[in-house]
Amino acid sequence: MKMVKTFEALASEPRLKILAYLSKATMTAGEIAERFDMAKPSLSKHLSILENAGLITGVKKGKFIHYSIVSDHIVNQLDGYLQEVCHVRGPLKRESEKKAGTKSDGPPTPERDG
Repeated sequence: MKMVKTFEALASEPRLKILAYLSKATMTAGEIAERFDMAKPSLSKHLSILENAGLITGVKKGKFIHYSIVSDHIVNQLDGYLQEVCHVRGPLKRESEKKAGTKSDGPPTPERDG
């Protein structure tokens, strides 16, 4: 499932930092490595995870791979997830409340009323 890969990739502080750096500019692996105190194989693994999740892309130019963020992918994945969660949120919340013996406050919603 693509969503799982996306969230697994985002569940790492170094990978979040890499995404932050790439949100400002395209960078080579060497330029990214200069900002971290980690072994090159570890950085390579982080880049691979981000690339496999579709969050970044690497383009080889000469001897170097230039990495850039795939911002549309991140937005689309998160938007899709939120749409999915919001769609089932009402029934899941009601089920949880029923099991807990509580009732939700707030204005009526189509899910609660119908």
